[in-house]
Order: sequence, then structure tokens, then C-alpha cells
Amino acid sequence: MSAAAASTRRARRAVFLSGPTASGKTEIALRLARRFPVDLISVDAAQVYRGMDVGTAKPDRATRARAPHALIDIRDPEEGYSAAEFRVDASREIERAFARGRLPVLVGGAMFYFAALARGLSALPAADEETRARILRWAERDGWRALHAYLAEIDPRLAQELHAHDRQRLQRALEIHRLTGRPPSEAMAESAAKPCPWSFLRLSLFWPDRAQLHRRIGARFEDMLHRGLVEEVEALRRRPGVERRSVAMRAVGYRQVWDWLEGDIDRQAMTQNALAATRQLAKRQLTWLRHAPGVVWLDATHKSVFEHLARYVEDTVFD
Repeated sequence: MSAAAASTRRARRAVFLSGPTASGKTEIALRLARRFPVDLISVDAAQVYRGMDVGTAKPDRATRARAPHALIDIRDPEEGYSAAEFRVDASREIERAFARGRLPVLVGGAMFYFAALARGLSALPAADEETRARILRWAERDGWRALHAYLAEIDPRLAQELHAHDRQRLQRALEIHRLTGRPPSEAMAESAAKPCPWSFLRLSLFWPDRAQLHRRIGARFEDMLHRGLVEEVEALRRRPGVERRSVAMRAVGYRQVWDWLEGDIDRQAMTQNALAATRQLAKRQLTWLRHAPGVVWLDATHKSVFEHLARYVEDTVFD
């Protein structure tokens, strides 16, 4: 099949290949790249960072030379990276793939990033560090319930939807109020998100036996430690602009190793905490996928899973 013929038959449809962490997404994506004219686009909140290779299970340079992945190694770990930035970057890469007559295949487990791409984001003010810092100091002084009470005064409807323990959303609501001078729900309603102009074939790997997936998670983390995860975090800690609270260090594995290197926990606790955090990540990913519309589930343990997936892509996208 020629690239031009493929482009004609695809009608601007992309593939989103996802699944819980450690489910085998990368291997399947690489095999797809050998089978079809595809452009791979990473949907991973940690693989965007340079110098974070081992702990993010980033495909190595030789693999990426054979099958390039867009949106890997595009930021330094001192920098932040948001879902809004991902939406802009991923949209550009999808359009490039279509222009070249190729199929965009987005692969990864950052579900919020994909949701931002598929459903759009509201045109609200960008995060403002100074404003957030003031809100956090306010919360430390008076408690989050006081902030929720203030939200109830300025925006009763939104306050009913948010719990005082939902600190992230409460902080964002008050930030919007401070930056716009308007009730947050009013600002949100007027800046409704615009969905993207493409359709997606949503494919997800799953492991029927959760204990088996947990064993894979454990084996992968041990392999990461063997391949130099601790040394990788040590190198990051030496960078002047990287701190434990940096956005990049929120990635599972990294923050637990950092805690151990700081002496806050012992090595056994570091491993246990990292595994628990990774299992919780997998659970959140599966929950998101179960509630997402139109997901096609594929048993990752089936010996012919790739052939089933490849045939489905061919029949659904190229026909």
C-alpha cells in the first residue's frame, strides 16, 4: 500500500494506543511502525524530559533512530510542561503526519494529555506561579476549608461541586478568580473547549490478571534500578534548577528515589513506595480508559495480540 493511497483512505483518523503502565504499549507501537506507514507520537508526561531515560522506560536512541518518536526529549527537567503545550505540539505532529500521507499513532499513558487533545482545553489564563504561591501561603495559614468558604462566597455553584479536600481544583479555581476578577465558573463557561478536528481509533491493552501486571511492574522497576535509575536521579539532583518539587520529579520512581537519596526513607521503603505508586498509576489509567468512549480492548497476554490489533487497524483505518 502506497503512502498516498493510505492517506486517501484514512480520512484524517489517528490511532491512540494506550493501556496501563508496563502493559507493553511501546513494543506494539514499534511493531506497528514496521507494518504500516505510521508516525509515532509519544503521549507521556515524563518522556518529554531530557536526561530522564531509565525511569521513564524511554525507547533507547537506537530504537528511536529506526522508529522516530515525536515529543520525546523536548524539554529540560528544569522546565514545566503542560497539557495545553502538549495539545499544541501533538496537533502539529498529527498534521505533519497527515501531510506526509502517514498514519499518526499516539502511544502512551498520560490520559489527561490525550483528553486535552481530543476534547480540547478551555481558554483560561495560564498558571501563574506567583498567584499560586500566594494561594498556597493562604492555605498554610488558614487551612483549605477557609479557601473553600471563600469560594462559596464568590462562586456558590462551583463551591457545591468542589470538596474542600480537592486542593488542586480549588487552588485553580481561586487562581482563575485572582487573574480574571470573575467567578471561576463564569470564566470557565465562556471559554468552552473546542474539540480537535480529527477522529481517533482508541486501542487499549489490558492484562486479565492484575497480579501478573503487578509482577511486570515489579520486574521492570528492578530492571530500572539495575540499569542506573539511582544514578540518573543523582545526576538530576545535581542540576541547579531541579528540585524535589519540580514538575519533572513528580514522575513515579523518581520522587521515591529522591526521598531515599535525601535520607527520608530506607531502600526497602523506596522500592515499596515506588511500586505502590506505579500500581496506583496503572489503576488510574485503567479507570480513565473504562470511562472513555469507544475504547477497543486487547488482551496483552494473548499470543496473537499484535496480529489482532494490526488487522483491526488495517480494517478500520485503511478501509
